[in-house]
Amino acid sequence: MKYVAVLLAILVASCGRPYERFTLPSPGGPETGGYVWTASPGPVAWEDVPGSPNERSGPGPADDTDALNPSVVRFAGNLFNLYSGYDGKLWRTFASRSPNGGRWTGLGPVLAPGPNTWEGGAILANGAAVVRANEIFYWYQAGEPPRIGLARSADGLTWTKTPGPVLGYGPRGSWDERALGDPYVIDAGRRLYMCYLGEDRARRQRLGMATSIDGIHWTRLAGNPVLELGSDGAFDESGLGEPAVWKDHGWWWMLYTGRDRNEVRRMGLAQSADGVKWERTDLVIEGTEAWNAKVVCDATVLVEPGRVRVWFGGGDSAHPDQNINGQIGYGELRWRADAR
Repeated sequence: MKYVAVLLAILVASCGRPYERFTLPSPGGPETGGYVWTASPGPVAWEDVPGSPNERSGPGPADDTDALNPSVVRFAGNLFNLYSGYDGKLWRTFASRSPNGGRWTGLGPVLAPGPNTWEGGAILANGAAVVRANEIFYWYQAGEPPRIGLARSADGLTWTKTPGPVLGYGPRGSWDERALGDPYVIDAGRRLYMCYLGEDRARRQRLGMATSIDGIHWTRLAGNPVLELGSDGAFDESGLGEPAVWKDHGWWWMLYTGRDRNEVRRMGLAQSADGVKWERTDLVIEGTEAWNAKVVCDATVLVEPGRVRVWFGGGDSAHPDQNINGQIGYGELRWRADAR
């Protein structure tokens, strides 16, 4: 038994700590109140890149089936959006740019899956961008079943991928042993925190957390998952995904996508004092127009004084993954002191 204990200690030391108990930094003193949602009419406006007929955005020849999963950051004096485009055969990551978020200029596809790599050649999408030291870090899902990879860029157009996934499948019997996806990363200064989707052998899709110092080596939360499926009949009874996490008014908040048994997707809002123990709020965001009648999903947020800006995906056909006529819309969350 002594030798077994020594061997286990060596293995743990050599592999790092795969699990850890942690919380996110304090979001401040909790305030009472809640958010009110307002959506802008229709999807956001796009402009083609002059002279680039195969590099249009929202939609165009290279992303004319679906344009979804926006990830918006401030970069080089503009808003920069890395989003997922699908042409009926291939998911890729596209870039677009806007001075203020009202009208976007498409810059074309910037990242595609490598056919002879772990990515598998069909999907590189559903990513999350963070700007650190004038460089964009972009975590994405790829492969079948998917795992999470990382690419980095100094200009948003030319990218270097980290060899291999940075977060792979969990151990046998775990909540994320079969698939991982939909990363959303928060930069809290000294540490990064990732909220992501995990799928177990029963095909349940729930949300969990991991943390990292460099964005490459990640440690999972020992208490995963942090958000379970909704109850029977709820809008999120059949699956969770696509989280967006931020802090405001003394709370951590999460917009996430929920699927019902008919594959209709809506977004729910949860709140937490520590980023680990989450409680659902009463706010559920659903489509109110023809273009997003069946699907509202894929939030990305920017927090500004007096509002939280939200870009999201929408579609008019209820499918679990693609072919939903996906487009990207915009809305805002504003604080209402007497709401809960």
